Amino acid sequence: MPAFKTIDDISNPAGKRVLVRVDLNVPVADGKVTDKTRIERVAPTILELSKKGAKVILLAHFGRPKGEPVADMSLSLIVPAINEVLGTKILFAADCIGPDAEKAVASMKDGDILLLENTRFHKGEEKNDAEFTEALAANGDIYVNDAFSAAHRAHASTEGLAHHLPAYAGRTMQAELEALEKGLGAPVRPTVAIVGGAKVSTKIDLLQNLVKKVDALVIGGGMANTFIAAKGINVGKSLCEHDLGETAKAIMAEAESAGCAIVLPVDAVVAREFKANAANEIVAIDAIPADAMALDVGPKSVEAINEWIGKASTLVWNGPLGAFEITPFDAATVSAAKFAAAQTKAGKLTSVAGGGDTVAALNHAGVADDFTYISTAGGAFLEWMEGKELPGVAVLSKTA
Repeated sequence: MPAFKTIDDISNPAGKRVLVRVDLNVPVADGKVTDKTRIERVAPTILELSKKGAKVILLAHFGRPKGEPVADMSLSLIVPAINEVLGTKILFAADCIGPDAEKAVASMKDGDILLLENTRFHKGEEKNDAEFTEALAANGDIYVNDAFSAAHRAHASTEGLAHHLPAYAGRTMQAELEALEKGLGAPVRPTVAIVGGAKVSTKIDLLQNLVKKVDALVIGGGMANTFIAAKGINVGKSLCEHDLGETAKAIMAEAESAGCAIVLPVDAVVAREFKANAANEIVAIDAIPADAMALDVGPKSVEAINEWIGKASTLVWNGPLGAFEITPFDAATVSAAKFAAAQTKAGKLTSVAGGGDTVAALNHAGVADDFTYISTAGGAFLEWMEGKELPGVAVLSKTA
């Protein structure tokens, strides 16, 4: 990974206006934040800069207002939750550029924390418009990007600002990049990837990149059925993208030529209806009844998956192995997650996981805190796994 500067490289932040891009796109219900995880992730960067005497100016988006002010997408709604997480009261400005922002910045004292209004209230944000970017930059001396989750977007506040101000990675961005480097950039081998979820169609680029990078690729979830069907095995009424059979075959051929083992289920937990505690049975993968659907991988498959995890030095995980939201079809995901967590705690495994469903599944298994690193980045994590350049990261390394 190319070198990038961190907060440690800011010689003396005291008195400097530091524009910090953070991810505050948190869930809100009835005017209250229901999950503060993303605020908690960026708190260390904000508090560190504040304690060093910087004037900390937070930039963030919230929702999809499409370049117009929308009352229920105002970042003012998030202020009480930020105050709570930081343990201090922050300031708020009703705009991110122009007189409101300038006045709020001018009145700041060293160590103050100011949140500017939603950057997406301006069309220039998503267009990475030069004039808008210059207006943002006018309020800062230094730029810190701590929003890896928005790093796959070349927006004014995620990429453009790095061309106008000295640019650094915040602590969350730094931790994410270091973890990802350990996961796929320069991993300790053997490296195993687990990819699950419903559809192959959403993860073609991901699978094609992984077979060139890992020693074994475990495929689970609904997407495994597409690969099994491509081998001529009847999957009954299971979720399956039959039209992607040739794609699945091509990925398996690529894996073979790259020396990557593809690990598919050898048995499945099947049911006739998709509901919690539906009557179910365990069958061999080539014995799925015509009127049934596979909703989880079976115990023999879990044994094989755990055997691969046991051999691995590095594990990258994206997507559940079955319909983990409903019992008992969470069993395989929970079992593999617990085994991976135990290997990690024993110091035998570096485990990096990410993606919305994955985070939910690992929380459900009660092991999220035991993995080496859990990425909450969603789209940016997936694009990184696909081997794509992330504009918000690339610009940090270019200015390093």
